[in-house]
Amino acid sequence: MADTSPECYANDNVFLTSFAWCIHTRCTDLSIWEIEKYWQSTEASIRNSHRRLDEPGVNVNAYPPAPKWTYQEALSNVNGTPTATVVFALPLKEKSLVSDADYQVQYNTMGMFEKMEVAHERYGLILIALGAAVPIFFSLFRFIPLPKLLISKIHALFIDPPLFGRRHKAPYFNLLIMPTRGQAILIFYMVAVNVVLSGVGYDSAQPNAWWVNNKDQELLTSFSNRMGVLSFANLPLLILYAGRNNFLYWVTDWTQSTFMLLHRWTAYFCTLQACLHSAAWLQIYVSMGQHDIEAKLPYWVWGIIGTLAMSILLPASVIPFRAKLYELFLAVHIVLAVFAVVGSYLHIVYRFQDQWGYEIWMYICFAVWGFDRVARVIRMARNGLMWADITIIDEEYMQLDIDGAVGSGHAYLYFPTLTWRPWESHPFSILASRVKPASAKSMNNSIMPPQSSGNSYSKESSVMEVAAVKEKSRVGLSFLVRSFTGATGLLRSHTRVPVFVEAGYLPHHDLSKYQKLVCIIGGVAITAVAPILQTYPGNAKLYWSSRTEGLVQSVDLNGVDANVSVGNRFRLRAVLEEEVGNADGSLAVVVSGPAPMVDEARCIVSELALRAPIPITFIDETYIW
Repeated sequence: MADTSPECYANDNVFLTSFAWCIHTRCTDLSIWEIEKYWQSTEASIRNSHRRLDEPGVNVNAYPPAPKWTYQEALSNVNGTPTATVVFALPLKEKSLVSDADYQVQYNTMGMFEKMEVAHERYGLILIALGAAVPIFFSLFRFIPLPKLLISKIHALFIDPPLFGRRHKAPYFNLLIMPTRGQAILIFYMVAVNVVLSGVGYDSAQPNAWWVNNKDQELLTSFSNRMGVLSFANLPLLILYAGRNNFLYWVTDWTQSTFMLLHRWTAYFCTLQACLHSAAWLQIYVSMGQHDIEAKLPYWVWGIIGTLAMSILLPASVIPFRAKLYELFLAVHIVLAVFAVVGSYLHIVYRFQDQWGYEIWMYICFAVWGFDRVARVIRMARNGLMWADITIIDEEYMQLDIDGAVGSGHAYLYFPTLTWRPWESHPFSILASRVKPASAKSMNNSIMPPQSSGNSYSKESSVMEVAAVKEKSRVGLSFLVRSFTGATGLLRSHTRVPVFVEAGYLPHHDLSKYQKLVCIIGGVAITAVAPILQTYPGNAKLYWSSRTEGLVQSVDLNGVDANVSVGNRFRLRAVLEEEVGNADGSLAVVVSGPAPMVDEARCIVSELALRAPIPITFIDETYIW
C-alpha cells in the first residue's frame, strides 16, 4: 500500500473529523487556543502525531500543508458520535473512534519516547556545561589562600609529575603521551562523566506500539539515540579545546598542553559515541529487514560520512605523522573535521529537517568555530600586512624581524607568497618586541669549566657567560626559527617576505611574585624565556644549552646571569640542587626545550620541592602543536 501524502492528510474529511473527535474526547484539559495552535502549526497535527523518529519509511516533512479546516470546523463536521473503530494498517474509510486499548498503548509509547528524549537532551546539556564549568572550577583552587610551601608540595606530589614513569613530553613508543597527575584527574573526570551519562536514565514502556514485545530493541533504540546526542554535545567542546581563542585559556590560566589533552580525549569519546550510535542503528535496521532501504537514503549516507571522518581523524593525528608532515597533517585534519561536522549536520537535516532540534548542536559547533576564526582575523588585522626580514644565523637557524608589528607571548605567522597554501600559519614564540638586526649583534665569551654531561650535541663543548653589545633597535617583533622541511625550509632562500602576524596568544606568566628565577632552556626554546628574563625584577639565572654557537650569538642576553653550554647539556640534577640550596625564598623553575630535557627537569623539580624548605614552582613554557 502506498504511503499517504501530507496533502491527503490535510484535506481528507474522514481523517480530519476522526482526529478532531479523538482530541475532543481525550484532551479535555486543553483550551481551544492550545488545540488550534497544535492543529495548525505542527506536523503531528495532520500526519505523524509523534510517529517514532526512527520509523522506517517515514519521510519527514517539517513544513506540511495546513489542514483545510480548523480544529473547530473539523469538529463541527463530525455530526454525531462515530461508531466505527480505527483498525491498524487498514484504510480509514469513515469517521472512526480510537479504542481505549489502542489509545493507551500509543499514549504510553509516546510518553516514554518524550521522557527518553528529554533525558538525552538533558544529559547532553550537562555534558557540554561540565566541559566548560569543570576546568573553571578546578582553576579556582589557585585562589585558595593556602601557605605557599603547602601549595608547592601539593603540586610536586599531585599535579606536576607524570602519572607513571618519568616521561610526559616525550611520548612512549613515539605514540602515547603520559599525562601528568593533575591531567590524569581531568581524564578520570572525562571518563566518568561520559560513562555515567551514557548508562543512566533509561526506561521502557511495554506493551509498546513501536517495539511490540521487544523491550531489548526499545532500550537499544534509546541507547543509540543517547550516543548520538552525547557525541553531538562533545563536538563543540572538541572544537573549543583546540581553538586558539578558547576563552578558557583566559579564565583558567591553564597551559596549552592541558587543553590539547582535553581536545584529544574529547575526540576519543566523541568518535566512540558516534560509532556506537551508527553500529546500534545498523543492528536495528538489519534485524527489521530495512537496512537495504535505509542505506540508500541521504541521511544514512551523510551519517556514515560523518562517523567515518571522525574515525579516520584519530589515526591521522598520531605523533609521527604530525611531527614529520605537519602541513599535510594540518590540511587532512581540517578537511576531515569539516566532513565530520557537515556530515553530522546533513545527517540531521535529511532525516528530520529542523523539527526536532538536533541541529542546534551543530549550530553551536559552527558558532564556536566561527568565533575562533573571526578572532584570528581581528588579531591579524591589528598588524595588517607586514614584511619580515630574514637573517641566516647558521645552517640550522635563522632570525625573522618584523618592523612595526606588535604583540606578546606567541604568534602565528602567515606567509602568503611562500607556498600555494596562503592560509597556512606557523606558530612561534616571540623573542623580543624590539627589533635588532641579527648581523648587528655580538658577544663576548669567557670560557668556564664545563658542567655538562656526556650527552654532547657536537664535538666541541664550552660554557660561556654571555654579554651583548647594545645596538639601536626599532619597534617590532623578532623570532628565532629552526629550519625544517616545509615552509621554514623555504624561508632560507629569501631575504624578505610579506607576512601576516596573528599575535597575542598565551602571554608569559607573571613571575614577579617569586624571589628567584631559574630558567633551564634547550636550543631555540630560548625564545620562550627571553622576554621573561628581560622584564623579571629579581634574581634570575639562565642555563641554556645550544647545539650551535651561532644561535647563542644571535640572542641579546645583556644583563642576564647566563651560563651557556654549546654542544653539551647541563647536569640538571646538580644545577637544580645547587640553585635550590642557594635560594632563600620562593623559587620558580622555568623549563623549555627538547622533550627529554623538560621531562628530566620536571621530575627533578618535583623531587626537590617535596623536601625543600622553600616553595618551588615548576613552569613548563614548551609550546606544542
